[in-house]
Amino acid sequence: MPDVGLVHVEVSAGVGLLRLDDPGRRNALSPAMVDEIVTAVAALEAEPSVGALVVTGAPPAFCAGADLSDLGASRDSRTAGLRRIYEGFLAVARSPLPTIAAVNGAAVGAGMNLALGCDMRLAGRRARFDTRFLQLGLHPGGGHTWMLQRAVGQQAALATLLFGEVLDGEAAERVGLAWRCLDDADLLDGALAMARSCAEGPHELARRIKATVRRQAGVADHDEAVDLELAEQLWSLDQPDFAERLAALEERIAAKQRGGAVGRPDAPA
Repeated sequence: MPDVGLVHVEVSAGVGLLRLDDPGRRNALSPAMVDEIVTAVAALEAEPSVGALVVTGAPPAFCAGADLSDLGASRDSRTAGLRRIYEGFLAVARSPLPTIAAVNGAAVGAGMNLALGCDMRLAGRRARFDTRFLQLGLHPGGGHTWMLQRAVGQQAALATLLFGEVLDGEAAERVGLAWRCLDDADLLDGALAMARSCAEGPHELARRIKATVRRQAGVADHDEAVDLELAEQLWSLDQPDFAERLAALEERIAAKQRGGAVGRPDAPA
């Protein structure tokens, strides 16, 4: 898959890698970059070979936030401008693909939104999760408070939003903002390896499991959760992937049993 310009895209072993590639501006979300992110994510979603997506930034930053210099003066133009910027991370947050953020440096404001929009986050040791909205005199936007509180709880969210706490990779892991903190040199390889483990499974099934997890957030009780999963499990029982994998598993079990029988002294001739 070709590069778009401010976004570098490649596909390998079923995994799409989307790298923000404007290091001179620390990968800030400009309108031009946002358009390229939206285009790239749509292309990756439409590519049958892609089963998972990794998002990262060209060093030294993951994403330094949003470029708000061209919002205009009127309320309508500002509303449209902000919503356009939001699409840079909402395209990832809405994606049916399983997604991992490999946070390799500063993730500031809207850059944190991009990381939060992924299903999981891996952080390098020099990662910096920095909301910075209050310090800029700006209210958080794009669903930042909702995503952050769901990820880490109210106390940790307010520690970053109101009290200026900036979390490095180890602190992000400690509060649950990152699944794991890795050495910087191992970060991207670690993210790609995790993504490959997902992409090796049936792609449509992975998308459906992700969709179910999202839908379960609004489920009221266990019985409703059972009903929701039942329909999806029945669908999976009818898929060729399940039949093929079950047959392969049964053959492996049978082969082990045959091998064990040959090695036993009391095995029949």
